[in-house]
Amino acid sequence: MTVATQSTTDWPAFITDLEGIETIQDLTQVTKLSQDYYTFSPILVPLLTDKIADLVVRPANEAEVMKVAATCVKYQVPLTVRGAGTGNYGQCVPLQGGVILDLSKMQAVRWIKPGFACVEPGVKLAALDKQTREMGWEIRMYPSTYRTATVGGFISGGSGGIGSITYGQLRDRGNLHAVRVVTVEAEPRVIELRGDDVQKVNHAYGTNGIITELEIPLGPAYPWTELIVTFPDFMTAARFGQALGDADALVKKLICICAAPIANYFAAFRNNIPADSHCALLMIAELCLEPFNELVKAFGGTVCYEKSAQDAGKGVAIAEYTWNHTTLHARSVDPSLTYLQTLFPYDPELKLLEQMYHHFGDEVMMHLEFLRSNGLTIPAALQIVRFTTPDRLQEIIQYHEDQGAFIANPHTYVLEDGGRKAIDPVQLAFKKAVDPHGLLNPGKMRAWEESQG
Repeated sequence: MTVATQSTTDWPAFITDLEGIETIQDLTQVTKLSQDYYTFSPILVPLLTDKIADLVVRPANEAEVMKVAATCVKYQVPLTVRGAGTGNYGQCVPLQGGVILDLSKMQAVRWIKPGFACVEPGVKLAALDKQTREMGWEIRMYPSTYRTATVGGFISGGSGGIGSITYGQLRDRGNLHAVRVVTVEAEPRVIELRGDDVQKVNHAYGTNGIITELEIPLGPAYPWTELIVTFPDFMTAARFGQALGDADALVKKLICICAAPIANYFAAFRNNIPADSHCALLMIAELCLEPFNELVKAFGGTVCYEKSAQDAGKGVAIAEYTWNHTTLHARSVDPSLTYLQTLFPYDPELKLLEQMYHHFGDEVMMHLEFLRSNGLTIPAALQIVRFTTPDRLQEIIQYHEDQGAFIANPHTYVLEDGGRKAIDPVQLAFKKAVDPHGLLNPGKMRAWEESQG
C-alpha cells in the first residue's frame, strides 16, 4: 500500500473515526508540536523547518493509542510519536506529515517499589523523581531537560545524562527493564518486551513501536551538594574529572568540565565563576564532601560555588548548565554556535583529548561529561563549535574520527547515522514485525528505507 499524502487523506473522516480522542488541528499548535530543538544544528534547520504534521492526536490511555494506530493503518497515514519534544536531532519531527501522537496525557505512575518504578510514557522525569525520593530512591539518570522531559521520550531519543558517571548509558544492560509496545497494524497488538529484548525499541526514535508503559530501575537517593570548582588550566580540570570519576569511594552524580570561555555564557553564575575560567560543575553526595575537598586540593582547584542538598530546590539547578544545556546557554548568547558529541577512548592520561584541545583551540570549545563505560571512566564531549560552513564542520568531524575519537553526529536525523553508524538487524526485524506498512516516523531509520529498495 502507498502512504497517503496530505492531499489524498480524508481528514474529516479520519477525525470522525477517532471520536472521543483529543485531536488538535490549530495550525499554530500543530506546528509547535511538530518541532524539537533541531535548531541547535545549522545543518538540520533547512532540512526540517517546513516539516509539519497534519494533525496532533493526544490519547489518554493504551486503548486510545491502539485506536489511533488502527486508524492510521486504515488511512495509511504516517504516525510520529512525541514526548516533550526536548530532543536535538529532529527525532519527533514528521518528515512526511501525517499524525503526531502526543503522549503527554499518559502520566500514570503504575507502581513504585524499592529499586523499581513502572510508569506510562508521558510521566515527567522530575515528577517521578519527586515521588521516588520520598521512598528513598531516585531516577538513575536523566537529561539536562529533567524538568520537562518524559520517561518515554528519554528512552526513545536519549542516551544518557546526569547519573551516567555511575550508571553508564541507557543502552547498558539493566538500565531499562521492560516496556509495553503497541504495534501499528490493522488490528494492533500489545507486546511486552523484557530483559535484552527491550533493546528492540531502546533509542529507536519511535520508529518501531509505540511505547505505552515502561519499567525502569531506580538508584538509592542521596542528598546531593552542587559545586563549581575552578582550575588554573583546562587539562588540570580534565585530569581532576578523570580522577574523580575513578574514585570509586566518592559518590557522585555529575562531572562536567568546561574549558574557558564556556562558563562566560552562564549568566546565572557570573558572580560566582571568575571570567575566562576553566571549571568543573559537580554533584557530590553530601557524605563525601570531606574526602572530595582533599581531591580538589590535590589538583590545585578552588571551590567558587557550593549549594547544599538542603537548598536543592532553591535558585538554579547546576544540572541545567551541563550536558546539552551547556550548548543551550551558549547559543542563547551566540546563536551561531553549534556542537558535537564525541566519545573519547579510555585513556587515563587523556592524550587524545589534550591533542584535540590544543589542535582546535577556541574553534571547538572543550566541554566534557564523564561517564561510566564497561567499568571504566571515560570522557564524553559535547564540544561547542564556532560554526562557519558545513564543509568545515565535516572536516572537524572527520579529523576526530581519523584520530580515533567516536562522533555521534548531532547533525543528522537518521537513527543509524547519528549513533553507531551501523544497521541494527534486531531493531529492523522488530520494525518489520510491528510496523509492516512503515508508517512509524518514516524517513528516520535507514535500515528500513534500504530494505524497501
